[in-house]
Amino acid sequence: MKIKFVAYDSLLPRALPLLPQLFWTTAVFLLAIALTAPRAGVALAQATLASHDGAASAADSQLQADALKALKNSRFKNVQVSVVNGVITLTGTVNIYADKEEADSKAHHIKAAAAIRNQIQVAGPTVSDAEIYKKLSDQIAWDRIGYGTTPFNAIDIQVRNGVVLMTGHAYGPVDKDSAVALAKYFKGVKDVIDEIEVDPVSSFDDQTRRAEYYSIYSYSALSKYGADPAKPIRITVINGTVILSGVVDNKTDKDLAYIRASSVPNVFKVINNLRVAGQAPSTEPTSSSSVSK
Repeated sequence: MKIKFVAYDSLLPRALPLLPQLFWTTAVFLLAIALTAPRAGVALAQATLASHDGAASAADSQLQADALKALKNSRFKNVQVSVVNGVITLTGTVNIYADKEEADSKAHHIKAAAAIRNQIQVAGPTVSDAEIYKKLSDQIAWDRIGYGTTPFNAIDIQVRNGVVLMTGHAYGPVDKDSAVALAKYFKGVKDVIDEIEVDPVSSFDDQTRRAEYYSIYSYSALSKYGADPAKPIRITVINGTVILSGVVDNKTDKDLAYIRASSVPNVFKVINNLRVAGQAPSTEPTSSSSVSK
């Protein structure tokens, strides 16, 4: 078998005329790829985003349905629900503050929600701050009567533009929760700020409370304050410190209560915050070093 070799110099003259055509064909092909690739990439990105948006929209719709189901109650008939990117927003109105808080709680129980925005407004009747203060104070004073803890709860309230600020001390968490619930369900209250402190659990303090109660109420001149269960001399005990609060008839009774409280053994100090009827509440605690003047 014979192999025929062709010299390159003989092919070159025939190939040279074809080079320009080959160059332009390749250039056009590469340009087409360059122009088509970005469009394909954009189309792919748009398709991906559309798919993601569709999934997000479906998830939001499901969250909205779940929230509306959770709020299926006549108390929430004026509450609207919207969902964007997993964030549930509650708007509209309710009649009492407790309903606003419950709507928030129900929404927070929806596990798939990313966050909850509670923009519900408390509508209901318009009640003056003075009326809220008087009636709510009376309710709190009578609260928990019969459970043996009334003299040891010293809860105060302030009301401004329908917002109730609750301060003071509660004997235990049940006493605190009960008082706060009264405020939340009171018609006309727009918001409740709970700053009530629960006295720490202590067998020593419990012994001191009982001793203080006996020392004050067994004294004939002060026993009258036990006649009205809603208006006792309030006794708070925290780590051996005794705080007296409430309203007494006159300065003599205020001083007597301090003396009787100070006579109980193992008391670290006594702070006399009792007020005489007709006097405005003091913003500073009475000195514990002597009988108040």
